[in-house]
Amino acid sequence: MKTILITGGTGLIGRQLTRLLTENGHQVRWLTRKKDANEPTLQFLWDWKNKKIETEALIGVDAIINLAGASINGKRWTNKWKKEIYDSRIRSTEFLFEILSKEKHQVSTFISGSAVGFYGALTTDKIFTENDIHGNDFLGNTCFDWEQKANRFSELAIRTVIIRTGIVLSKESEAFRKIIFPIRYGLGAALGSGSQIFPWIHIADLCGIMMKSVSDQAIEGTYNAVAPEQVSNKVVNESFSRALKKPFWLPNILAIFIKIFYGELANSILNGSKISSDKIINNGYEFQFKTLLNAAEELI
Repeated sequence: MKTILITGGTGLIGRQLTRLLTENGHQVRWLTRKKDANEPTLQFLWDWKNKKIETEALIGVDAIINLAGASINGKRWTNKWKKEIYDSRIRSTEFLFEILSKEKHQVSTFISGSAVGFYGALTTDKIFTENDIHGNDFLGNTCFDWEQKANRFSELAIRTVIIRTGIVLSKESEAFRKIIFPIRYGLGAALGSGSQIFPWIHIADLCGIMMKSVSDQAIEGTYNAVAPEQVSNKVVNESFSRALKKPFWLPNILAIFIKIFYGELANSILNGSKISSDKIINNGYEFQFKTLLNAAEELI
């Protein structure tokens, strides 16, 4: 049994992970900006912007799972929101490192989120692996800087794991809701060319990879967290239409409309390349949801 401190515990992934870790006998606590008396999880306050933290949160902690970060899909990417996306990842991770550098603790494992946006918003035939360089766009540079800060924890003799997450599919996820909404009304359609790869992962598998990272001492370094099946945007919409028994007949939505509606975020929607999951599979993780159709049927 381990004691695990989660930043971003109140988010979609954090809550699911908390449930699974607790069910498996671990003790979980959250670092949060605001305590909620209705939450059963033990909570401690922190404010990375002003560099404040209840250091009692670290007492007895074996592992930290860092999921803090403003939503990438939450709103249009204004310059102000891009700064929030960046700072909420890089500065919060930097602050955690500062705290562990000067406070007494027994933390032996640090697991940090990242994203497959590391590779950049582009569509190619290349299959990206963990050894590839980062893309030279906003998400690529943000993920690179985030990972640079996370890797510093190894300087403290802490086993460090970085998980580059694909688009998370869950009944409560923003991605799932946006996909399913038009399909429920028979209005499903591919976006742009429809040929761009959709690097997805079911939330059960993402949490499974994180749980393995907590318990398996051999897991160290960077891992892609994407399902092994590589599917296009068009296939995604077709699969969910099939699962809902809805027609899939509309023409593709033109890229220009996606760009008008989403702004810079549209680049990530209209582009996508294949991401390899071989490394985590070769390190012993077996996916529960290997195909999108299986995931779609479970979610529906």
